[in-house]
Amino acid sequence: MIKSIENKKQTWKTILLFLGLVIALTSPFHYAIVNLYPSRIYVGAIMWCPAIAAFITLKIKGRKISSLNWNWGKWRYIRWSYFIPAFYGVITYLLIWIFGFGNLANEEAITEWGKELGLFGIGTLNPTSIAIIAISLLGTVEVIRASATTLGEEIGWRGFFIYELRKVLSFTGVSIFSGLIWSFWHWPLLVYYSNNVLLEFTTFTIVIVSMSFIMTYYTFKSKSLWPAVIFHAVSNVYIQKIMPSLTIKVEGSEHWLGENGIMFAIVTLIFGLYFWRKAVKQNL
Repeated sequence: MIKSIENKKQTWKTILLFLGLVIALTSPFHYAIVNLYPSRIYVGAIMWCPAIAAFITLKIKGRKISSLNWNWGKWRYIRWSYFIPAFYGVITYLLIWIFGFGNLANEEAITEWGKELGLFGIGTLNPTSIAIIAISLLGTVEVIRASATTLGEEIGWRGFFIYELRKVLSFTGVSIFSGLIWSFWHWPLLVYYSNNVLLEFTTFTIVIVSMSFIMTYYTFKSKSLWPAVIFHAVSNVYIQKIMPSLTIKVEGSEHWLGENGIMFAIVTLIFGLYFWRKAVKQNL
């Protein structure tokens, strides 16, 4: 019993050390984004701070970086980690279109999207062809590119952090605690970008905690950090780039759209609850 209590104390000390390092490493870049310029370089640097914090923590604790779950795992978990965020992204915007909070992009909007990707004016491409090519490129090439930055986050959050939490908390506790910390870590940027801070803090926190349940599930099932990397990248691409580009905004319904939107919070909450129940039934 005494040894168990001491082990838990040491685990919490490790967790606090990691979180302290994340704050120290991230703070200068949060400052740079908010007070200097929201450069993608600063954003990319922030996303690698959890990984660096994890590496430093392991070094201090005399543990090897190779102790993290670098193995690829089973392909079915990789496939599901692509499919699930793509699926909930599509569902979110289908509901937005159905309920009239936004409209499916017309030919003119898709043509503008094609111009941004340099596809307009290539041969006799029509809007449908432009949309298919653009979605294919974003769903593959852009996901690979996005994975380079989500890898930094996921080495820290899912590769290291949740495994430390697992030593002292249940699956439910791990998912909620890690999700809240992950959400709080983003809050300084929300202050900069948000139009309605209170609403978007609420919806964003619901989204992140809900995603945490899903990503924790696939991380523990696969015993690999890679499903979380893929999941995170796909979610970002679909909810930030693909689906918004296919949607025409309707005046007065802005708060229903996007990754901080009400609809996305509702959809991810339902998915999160499903995976929470799934994990409990499996005694994960």
